[in-house]
Amino acid sequence: MDIYAEVARLGRLGQKCAVATIVSVNGSIPSYPSAKILVREDGSMAGTIGGGCVEAEVWNAAREVMDSEKPRSLNFNLGNDAAYDNGLICGGQLTVFVEPVLPQPRALIFGAGHISRSLSHIATLAGFSVAVIDNRESYANRERFPEATDIFAEEYEDVFSKLDVNSTTYLVVVTRGHRDDMRVLRWAVEHAREARYIAMVGSKRKVIGVIKEFEKEGLPREWFERIHAPMGLEIGAITPEEIAVSVVAEMIACRRAPEGRWRQISMSLFSEKLEAALR
Repeated sequence: MDIYAEVARLGRLGQKCAVATIVSVNGSIPSYPSAKILVREDGSMAGTIGGGCVEAEVWNAAREVMDSEKPRSLNFNLGNDAAYDNGLICGGQLTVFVEPVLPQPRALIFGAGHISRSLSHIATLAGFSVAVIDNRESYANRERFPEATDIFAEEYEDVFSKLDVNSTTYLVVVTRGHRDDMRVLRWAVEHAREARYIAMVGSKRKVIGVIKEFEKEGLPREWFERIHAPMGLEIGAITPEEIAVSVVAEMIACRRAPEGRWRQISMSLFSEKLEAALR
């Protein structure tokens, strides 16, 4: 299998992987410099760097690297007893570099108004692939969003099934009205919980109203613990451009946090904002 082609395929699917490469060799080893192995999110592998205890340890490291999103270097001495027990008696040493390969993060912007135009532009500059969704073709079009990867001018419910959501997806709900925000947010908490970031535009009063309405419908409050609402970092933003900067900054904070920590960050920010809104 062509490992590079497989990396590209996984990237298109929005899936992480890790690639381990033998970067230095001293003596005899059961492989060769530059040999590679790819480890997918589901634990399956492609390629080989020689098998045995080396490959098993590299597999474990690859899983950790995908979680932490930080590379590692591993050093092996194939002349020790552990290597001998596994049949690797070549006697050489090697270094393996294990790096995460992360798909481009994808921002799904629901709504195509003034804030969304700035959001799309700034998020694209920050390295996000952007999709804009709005049920008004006069707003959701290529003229207004030339940098967007995808534009959907359809009813929100018709688009939901077309969207792949995973841990590299960022959802921003900024539609033209309260009712549409509720439609999208309901879908997000029920069907898009794997998203790394979910945010909704609105005042503190709106946050209170939305949560109370959903609780009346029987939706548990804990479903909303990861919602960033009001969205964006507190920088005193007023204009659409400033609001977009604050939101993308918040997205970056979640993106760069280690795996596991981003959920804690999301929940912590939500709790702080909710408590402030309820005061």
